Amino acid sequence: MTARVLPVWWDDAADGPTNMAADELLAEEAERHGGLVVRIYGWSTPTVSLGGFQRLADAEGCDAIAGLPIVRRPSGGGAIIHGTDLTYAAAVPTPHPWGSTPQALYDAMHAAMAATLAEFGIAARLHLPSAADPPADAFLCFSRRSPGDLVTALPDDAGADASATFGSKIMGSAQRRLGTAVLQHGSLLLETCTAVGPAARHRGLADIAGGGSWGVPEVAGRWLDRVAAALEIVRDSQPQSFREGREAAIEDRAARFRDPRWTGRR
Repeated sequence: MTARVLPVWWDDAADGPTNMAADELLAEEAERHGGLVVRIYGWSTPTVSLGGFQRLADAEGCDAIAGLPIVRRPSGGGAIIHGTDLTYAAAVPTPHPWGSTPQALYDAMHAAMAATLAEFGIAARLHLPSAADPPADAFLCFSRRSPGDLVTALPDDAGADASATFGSKIMGSAQRRLGTAVLQHGSLLLETCTAVGPAARHRGLADIAGGGSWGVPEVAGRWLDRVAAALEIVRDSQPQSFREGREAAIEDRAARFRDPRWTGRR
């Protein structure tokens, strides 16, 4: 039977290993629920999440992120600097319409965010590959472009044809199949992270919009209502954190993400 609600958990900040462990358990929750589940969370300190297939040596050789904690995600994609972003994990069982085709979940989550940002006066759309794209293997997620990434217009190009100036990446996601569920990690950049060097800084919503406060609850709430509506279900915000009641299981799994052998496996 298809799930009729979208459970959403709002978690307080935690370190990288704790967050990655919770997200693995979220994938198992999706199987039990029989549909899409989402966790929104923060980071206790600015942290780099390394894509599951990236080389640790590349992170260690990036002077702009020197000194930041590094955690390796189970999902792929490029490295993300967390701390000034809206971070989410979404999971669906593989038989789900958004689980059987990897791009379907990616596009659905990003298209809903594009429509949400339009309500705030930010024009954004799903990225279409072009010859002008930066290298597809750039180390940092927000320095590369993939089909379906959410891109928005650069304010410096205001005098140009708006249809031709999309390109500043504002949201990216990455996936991994875990058992019979698909786990997707994603990041919406709210503002530039000043904890890193200039080479690792990217424009966030506040920079693109010329200021203002971008609160996670309001943006994420409207976004997830759209995601739920696309599935013809309703958002069901959970009264407690996802981590509550799962502390022992999360800490057990977090040990693997703290292990240097996992971080340095590539």
